[in-house]
Amino acid sequence: MFNMGAEPEPRIYARDKHGIARSSISHGALKVCEILRAHNYSGYIVGGAVRDLLLGVVPKDFDVATDAHPDEVHRLFRRSHLIGRRFKLVHVLFGPETVEVSTFRAGEGGEADEHGRLLRDNVYGTRVQDAARRDFTANALYYDPHDETVLDYHGGFADVRKKTMRIIGDPALRFREDPVRMLRAVRFAAKLGFSIDQKTRAPIRELADLIENVPAARLFEEMLKLLLSGHSAACLAQLRKEGLHHGLLPLLDVIVEQPQGERFLRLALDQTDARIRAGKSVSPAFLFAALLWHEVLAAWKINEGKDLRSIPALYLAMDQVLDAQTDKLSIPRRLTTTMKEIWSLQPRLEQRSGKRAFVLLTHPRFRAGYDFMLLRAESGEVPMELANWWTRFQDAEMEERNAMLIPDAAPKKRPRRRRKSTSGSAPAPARDGPEN
Repeated sequence: MFNMGAEPEPRIYARDKHGIARSSISHGALKVCEILRAHNYSGYIVGGAVRDLLLGVVPKDFDVATDAHPDEVHRLFRRSHLIGRRFKLVHVLFGPETVEVSTFRAGEGGEADEHGRLLRDNVYGTRVQDAARRDFTANALYYDPHDETVLDYHGGFADVRKKTMRIIGDPALRFREDPVRMLRAVRFAAKLGFSIDQKTRAPIRELADLIENVPAARLFEEMLKLLLSGHSAACLAQLRKEGLHHGLLPLLDVIVEQPQGERFLRLALDQTDARIRAGKSVSPAFLFAALLWHEVLAAWKINEGKDLRSIPALYLAMDQVLDAQTDKLSIPRRLTTTMKEIWSLQPRLEQRSGKRAFVLLTHPRFRAGYDFMLLRAESGEVPMELANWWTRFQDAEMEERNAMLIPDAAPKKRPRRRRKSTSGSAPAPARDGPEN
């Protein structure tokens, strides 16, 4: 664990230095700090919210840190509940807003595995110790709404101004404690346009294999944050730059090593980033379906080469690709179900005949499947004419739809079976034989 030694005094910045007004803080976070203070506890806005406000960015949410223990916080707020097992937190509800309140953590007392990764770390401490427990200097700033000051123990204020991502303490030790910090360094740097401090970067390539010790579910959560950061393309490029792409996740290896799918993936990531930055909703299932699609295509082709019929070969390929992700990245079933539906619609969308086209319009995942096909068309994987046809077909009147349908191929005639004679004589000739 990181050893603080003597507790230092923070550097204190007044409002005229940092520019953050109390009015910039959400109503719920202000009320939490006010009520804590009224009951003789401290309450500070912490983490990414302070960093973002310094950068002139509106924070997505506001977290509060306090010296009150979780049970004490819970008693102060009627609309609140305790969460977490390793380290208890309190979620305080104010209308649609949820304020996460954490108790200051200590710098000693955790339990680590043989690689140095923390297994248990639920010891409460002081504000100084809590600041040292945070990962990066830019995330270790404390804003006091009461007097509008920013408290800085590790030079985070200057690092935000310099747009530098720097880890607190010894980089190798901190990455061993929690290998996910390497991914967080990349995500924050790409999202904020920061550079990674050279000392922070130095041990990343050497320690990249420690990612394999992270539970798959937690790795999925971090990967989802990266992909939904609004800067996913930049994040993935930064992962490669820092040497975290090979062996980190099969999914990332696919992205950087399949040139034939590069344009498709770039389109998917860019469209996702644009939607997030515009405040629009995105589907994680759609994004993961796009990221793994060319793995599915490759497995599908191999399966067809083993004399499997096309659709069974596709379904087998889906299972093979998703099973390969299980050990590294635990994608929840609620997402994989939707991913499979999007994938399975692709060959069906290439058929535009008979009742099948009308049936597809009623499919609950039609829109997602159609949007996915648009990406394939824009990347040159399927003809743009196919995408244009479905675009027109959706909005056309019934008469035009019927005219647009491509006739079914004439079924092959199967030879008629001769009826067996019941008398044991020679079989009777078929009624449609050439002599009749």
